[in-house]
Amino acid sequence: SPRMPRCTCTASPSKRCSRCLPTASVRSSTSPQGRFDAAPVDGEVLLRTEAVGKHLLHRFDGLAVHVHLGMRGLHLRYDDPGSPPRPGVRLRLSGARAAWDLIAPSTCELLDDAAVDRLLAGLGPDPLGPDDEDEAVRRLRSARGPVGAALLDQAVWAGVGNAWRSELLFVARLPPEAPCAHLSEDVVRGLWRVTRALLAAGRDAGQVVSDPAAPDERWVYKRAACRSCGAPVRAWPLAGRTAYACPVEQA
Repeated sequence: SPRMPRCTCTASPSKRCSRCLPTASVRSSTSPQGRFDAAPVDGEVLLRTEAVGKHLLHRFDGLAVHVHLGMRGLHLRYDDPGSPPRPGVRLRLSGARAAWDLIAPSTCELLDDAAVDRLLAGLGPDPLGPDDEDEAVRRLRSARGPVGAALLDQAVWAGVGNAWRSELLFVARLPPEAPCAHLSEDVVRGLWRVTRALLAAGRDAGQVVSDPAAPDERWVYKRAACRSCGAPVRAWPLAGRTAYACPVEQA
């Protein structure tokens, strides 16, 4: 039905479903919930939507709506722009042929170009962006503390969340507590390359994909036992989130 959402995507932009992103057909910007002042961009033409790390930027002339989905954020796309919004829609972007609803983001704010520049300047290389391998390696190897904390620091690499952290470090066979300063250049280059490959697979699938042969499975994240060897998975707080690792294969 055109009045039902064609795509329901809770993925962060780093693993986004591209069908969910608003296009240049948008001409109307409103906040059905009333918690966002869309008036400055309502009626303005959406120039483009950019995804950088975990951030979405809906670009208008001289202004941008900055969105971060956080833990609960949700995008809905409707083929019928006349479909009534659900309760709690923070932002609706509507065009002639579709509407996009944003629900429960952690951030939905209007930024001018200077503020956008400051936001982007604080982010590290995006594994789904242009391949800046040398800078990615430099930032991770120079980060203080363990690699499991550095991967969640968006100023190091932009776009890696907690589930990705656990799965990527397992695929690379790295313990989350390994000090960044002790990682060789070759090891970090390998981690960057597998991160780019798997995040691209996750983007296309709209979910975390750490094993392309079994895209719905995880190796260690929120598992009682390692899917590879069966050892009990370790789980402990690291950088404010729960880390998961295999005590055998990531020793």
